[in-house]
Amino acid sequence: MKKLLILWAAALLAGPALAAGEDPLTVKLQADDARRFAKAFEAGRTSAAELQADYLTGAGRGVEIFTPGRIRNADVLAASVAKRSADYAHAIRTCLPLMDGLNEELRATYLAYRGLLPELPLPAVHIVFGAGNSGGTAAPDAQVIGLEVMCRVGISAEDFRTTMRGMFAHETAHTWQKQPEAEPKDVLLYAALAEGVPDLLARLVAGRQPSPEREAWGRGHEAEIWRRFEADRALVLKGDQPAKDEAARRWFANYGNKFPTLPEGWPSELGYWVGMNIAQAYLDKAQDRRAALRELLENRDPAAILKASGYAPR
Repeated sequence: MKKLLILWAAALLAGPALAAGEDPLTVKLQADDARRFAKAFEAGRTSAAELQADYLTGAGRGVEIFTPGRIRNADVLAASVAKRSADYAHAIRTCLPLMDGLNEELRATYLAYRGLLPELPLPAVHIVFGAGNSGGTAAPDAQVIGLEVMCRVGISAEDFRTTMRGMFAHETAHTWQKQPEAEPKDVLLYAALAEGVPDLLARLVAGRQPSPEREAWGRGHEAEIWRRFEADRALVLKGDQPAKDEAARRWFANYGNKFPTLPEGWPSELGYWVGMNIAQAYLDKAQDRRAALRELLENRDPAAILKASGYAPR
């Protein structure tokens, strides 16, 4: 009996097995490639050939992840730099010098995740410059943040710190999600949960709404939003491709753009908010909340998650 108690105590003290990945006490932002870009930019070496030689060639994992769907190639990057030169200059001057000071925000986020989901690996974080079309993305081993998008003109240093902490939390959750082998049939609901669950986790570990403006507007229009979402979900499930694309654009990939499909006054990317609410309702009903968070990250059956959540504001 004594031996059994000793073994039980040892197992209790050991806790769950920790996954490999970054150490939350020592993790640092990896911004060397961003500094390489800044050096080329400030030297006026911004042609496609120069950016290829000084930035893309020999770049690290962050640029590698960011290139296929975002940077694409040196020609696209050079065109973006020429068109948005002020954005790149602002990010280099204002936000790049803040990188070392953001390590504490990253560590606080990762310590919170280590307590919440200790068995999941914590990814490396890369800061890069992209083609002005993405604030961030994730691969299983890393999250990558596009500084020229995240460091918008007019943002204060304090707001930037807060925004980046939320970004660290959101993109980390994406590294834990698995891409479906084929496009899900219920793709609008799937996408809402795929983005809403990282926003829910970011809210839990960062202690603030991912988008206070979206939250303030959405809470006063929740039933209206849900009716429109359900109608568009049905349209996507049975509609032709143009109708599906139009419906999807009401909820995703519309940041900073104006589309005639967006109802008057609606915030951008409202699908994130819908998915976050469904995920919160699912979590609230769960007996084992950590198990529920893992199920939400897996997102294997979006319709079953919705049904179990009971989310249906009227």
